[in-house]
Amino acid sequence: SLKMASDSPESLMTLCTDYCLRNLEGTLCYLLDNETLRLHPDIFLPSEICDKLVNEYVELVKTDSIFEPHESFFTLFSDPRSTRLARIHLQEHIVQDQDLEAIRKQDLIELYLTNCEKLTAKSLQTLVSFSHTLISLSLFGCSNIFYEEENPGGCEDDCLVNPTRQVLVKDFTFEGFSRLRILNLGRLIEGVNVETLLRPLASLAALDLSGIQLNDVGFLTQWKDSLVSLVLYNMDLSEEHIQVIAQLRKLRHLDISRDHLSSYYKFKLTRRVLNLFVENLVNLTSLDISGHTMLENCTIPSMEEKMGQTSIEPAKSSIAPFRGLKRPLQFLGLFETSLCRLTHIPAYKVSGDKNEEQVLNAIEAYTEHRPEITSRAINLLFDIARIERCSQLLRALQLVITALKCHKDDKNIQVTGSAALFYLTNSEYRMEQSVKLRRQVIQVVLNGMESYQEVTVQRNCCLTLCNFSIPEELEFQYRRVNELLLNILNQSRQDESIQRIAVHLCNALVCQVDNDHKEAVGKMGFVMTMLKLIQKKLADKTCDQVMEFSWSALWNITDETPDNCEMFLNYSGMKLFLECLKEFPEKQELHRNMLGLLGNVAEVKELRPQLMTSQFISVFSNLLESKADGIEVSYNACGVLSHIMFDGLEAWGICEPHREEVVKRMWAAIQSWDINSRRNINYRSFEPILRLLPQGISPVSQHWATWALYNLVSVYPDKYCPLLIKEGGIPLLKDMIKMASARQETKEMARKVIEHCSNFKEENMDTSR
Repeated sequence: SLKMASDSPESLMTLCTDYCLRNLEGTLCYLLDNETLRLHPDIFLPSEICDKLVNEYVELVKTDSIFEPHESFFTLFSDPRSTRLARIHLQEHIVQDQDLEAIRKQDLIELYLTNCEKLTAKSLQTLVSFSHTLISLSLFGCSNIFYEEENPGGCEDDCLVNPTRQVLVKDFTFEGFSRLRILNLGRLIEGVNVETLLRPLASLAALDLSGIQLNDVGFLTQWKDSLVSLVLYNMDLSEEHIQVIAQLRKLRHLDISRDHLSSYYKFKLTRRVLNLFVENLVNLTSLDISGHTMLENCTIPSMEEKMGQTSIEPAKSSIAPFRGLKRPLQFLGLFETSLCRLTHIPAYKVSGDKNEEQVLNAIEAYTEHRPEITSRAINLLFDIARIERCSQLLRALQLVITALKCHKDDKNIQVTGSAALFYLTNSEYRMEQSVKLRRQVIQVVLNGMESYQEVTVQRNCCLTLCNFSIPEELEFQYRRVNELLLNILNQSRQDESIQRIAVHLCNALVCQVDNDHKEAVGKMGFVMTMLKLIQKKLADKTCDQVMEFSWSALWNITDETPDNCEMFLNYSGMKLFLECLKEFPEKQELHRNMLGLLGNVAEVKELRPQLMTSQFISVFSNLLESKADGIEVSYNACGVLSHIMFDGLEAWGICEPHREEVVKRMWAAIQSWDINSRRNINYRSFEPILRLLPQGISPVSQHWATWALYNLVSVYPDKYCPLLIKEGGIPLLKDMIKMASARQETKEMARKVIEHCSNFKEENMDTSR
């Protein structure tokens, strides 16, 4: 019943179901009294649609943190005249007694209740409503369904003194469930008499008693003519159990596996027991003996083994008792047994720990009900993916995604699964993965980050995200991923490595994205978070990757985004800039990032007055002579000053340094730069540079802008010639050449820019007919 992660496109049915569930009010329902969902009166839905609505709803509540559950959802299916349910799978805390009660008039054929811990004995009574139609029922892990509340005093005051006690219901049986054929009672609470419970069932075909300890299973023989599947996982067996099983001659599937770590088992498997099964259970197609210790050697001596190709023919079996099989088994569970490493195993599918195929079979077989086994199997897959190459990548990814979705709250699976995903999504496997599958990986990774504040899970998840193209591949979850990363960075106690990866991701996420994305992230507290990290590093007198990435992230998020620039100033960003400059005078990369950010701030006219102080102007002027990171620091300092100069003489509200003196230093700096310098900068738009061309207030600003354009179109013509042409730069340059106030050398440079662009256009002219 487990929903596997899939790589094929979604069906129209699935897409419509998903849309309706996310927009119930706009599609199938209306709100009564602003709170209760009601189905529109003219809607009639068959079971094919209703089943899918209910099952997808449960899946969404469980795996999609953004999806809001509706308290009255199940009441939509209360009337079989308008909605029909037949086969539904409900899970975990999503389902309560009143939900089952709401659908009691439905003629259910199949009802799976998995780990529904909120269900109590009230739901046992509701089950009786389905007794005449139910064919298949699972109560796996519903640990409270046999408990009812008993209120000893009965009066209000007494209730406060004696809160309700849980009492085991002992009189419930499956009396009247005449059509019930398939029953799963896995992990049933101790104290319930299984024999009495099941006695009324006439002809059971499949029974799962996982994790239940029964000393006497003689009652099973009452179904010896009908039972085809029996699961006794983690039941401590004895000779009596084996004798009973041997009488169930119709069995096709037998599972007596166990978790060898869970507790001490007296029982050991012997050659005789396996022989007994092979001789008596002639219809057997599937057998699971995982986790068992063999008391004696059941293997064929290697000299007698038929060598050559590995074979699944029973006659060649390396496991002696299985030579008696009439045909190979469809499935043989040998996980965590020594037998899985033998050469000839007579089964089409084997779960084990010998190789990738066996490990994947184990994950597939045990994920739904045995997370304790699955996490160990995923751990083995992690080693295979890390050390060797995965040959069944698609299947491996789908299985790990499914396990992570199914067991969102299981720490072991989240740790091993997130680690496996890191290796399964790295670049060497990239070509084999579809967009849909990679999106599913991102979803489960974010689920893990949301559910677990645990360091290992957080680190694995962050590392896995680094395997994706950022921001492109994360765009569809942009808000959510940013919120989660900021949440990590805002925690008071932080793991150094997670902090470093999270800041790197934050930086990548705000690089090359639309301004509305940047504004949204700014409002989430991005600027404040980065400044806090910088503050902390300053206090520790540490300039590491976190410090540099934080400034780089601020540089990216303020690009053409005035709101974020303003936030930077409001949260004492300039104070931190000066302190970092003073504390780390030799850190070139740091200086470049800080000046790049201040270049963005200086582009915002309304904020420039805040930069107009003697202290700041002196700092920017001194940085004109900096040789840090090639020309980058000097170039950015000159850019900041160019925007300030552009505001004219009257905006220069300081005595020291003099405006003319700063202008002279700017000319000297620009003349010292090599025009062929390769750049550490990325322009998405030339607009902030182009606005400095059509003006006569500040010729040096005009010159800086022209130099910037000339350098970029010379060194990176393919990228920047089309951008300059597209943004209307050529007419602006032509107009500037005609201006009397522009300097001769600026005009010369402008002509070269125009020439470069026209050459580029001619070379790239499409002449094909």
